[in-house]
Amino acid sequence: MRPRHREHHVVDRIGWLRAAVLGANDGILSVSSIIVGVAAARPGVSAILLAGLAGLVAGAMSMAAGEFVSVSSQADAEAAERAREAAELADDPDGEHRELAAIYRARGLDETLAEQVATQMSAHDALSAHVRDELGLTAAATARPVQAAFASAASFFAGGAAPMLTVLLAPVATLIWSVPLVALVLLAALGAIGAQAGGASAAKGALRVTFWGALAMLVTYVVGHIAGATL
Repeated sequence: MRPRHREHHVVDRIGWLRAAVLGANDGILSVSSIIVGVAAARPGVSAILLAGLAGLVAGAMSMAAGEFVSVSSQADAEAAERAREAAELADDPDGEHRELAAIYRARGLDETLAEQVATQMSAHDALSAHVRDELGLTAAATARPVQAAFASAASFFAGGAAPMLTVLLAPVATLIWSVPLVALVLLAALGAIGAQAGGASAAKGALRVTFWGALAMLVTYVVGHIAGATL
């Protein structure tokens, strides 16, 4: 007996992957920028840790809430589309059947085969066939608000924990450069992993996220330095 061939596609993990990568990226960058900005004003290590901890907790909760609201809106829209399609199938099944056959003809099937496929798909599960082939909604890409919220919060917290550990382990005098260094290395790694998991160039993904991370921390440092000198 031949072993079953199991394929792995990026689309199968696109929902949680996007939320996790975005959350970890934001965790590293947000907390690192807060620490660098506060450290530029030359306070004590306790103030730096407090600011970083506040940013870590607030950022994780903000990511969870934002992701939940955003993905819930997507889920509501998908549910409304399914309900609308179900109503159209109940009101005009023949018209919907012709519409489905036309979709298959547009994809390259001849008229007879398109009609046969539409008939068999409709007999099996007409609503699923229309949701998938007419609306483009698939199970793999279905919106999952709770999963996305937890993935965003957890990944933000995990990402933000790295600069916090740097503050605890590195001498205070080195935080201005040690925190950005750790953050940029992690951002580059995360960018490469995220791009590779999504089927894109790892080097391009690493370069892109590193550039914007460096820019964000530079701007925050300048603001913190100016504020520390004037307040």
